[in-house]
Amino acid sequence: MPTELPYAADAEVSLSYDEIEVLRRQYQKELSAAHVTIQTKFNYAWGLVKSPVHEHQVEGVRLLQEIYRAEPTRRRECLYYLALGHYKMANYEEAKRFNALLLEKEPTNLQAQSLSQLIEKAVTKEGYIGMALAGGAAAVGGILLAGLLRRAARKYSQ
Repeated sequence: MPTELPYAADAEVSLSYDEIEVLRRQYQKELSAAHVTIQTKFNYAWGLVKSPVHEHQVEGVRLLQEIYRAEPTRRRECLYYLALGHYKMANYEEAKRFNALLLEKEPTNLQAQSLSQLIEKAVTKEGYIGMALAGGAAAVGGILLAGLLRRAARKYSQ
């Protein structure tokens, strides 16, 4: 599903299994040596967020939140990828929140601006789907109610 927005490529481009595996191996190597650098942790989290696998995205967001809390110098990068991760997991309110924090600090950030547009489109689409489902449920409920009323009216008139 390509987008016309030039700066939101991260939202639709996933890393391959092999690319994620390279990042995972480096992270595990440093973890087993009891010293994971912030860069390695960030790279692994970034790769996981860009994965098409939901569980990877969840783990990537968790790691990014750890970095965000522990490393003030990495917060800008973390905000964008936290917003992206939540967007990819369809947690649109969280995505909006993190993206808004980034735009508050960097109002001219083109990545954040385009991600904001993608989030809004997704929220709108989700709203339309919700309305369609509610409308369908109401229609089915109306049909069932009409059938019950007809049945009761026939029974009562006999």
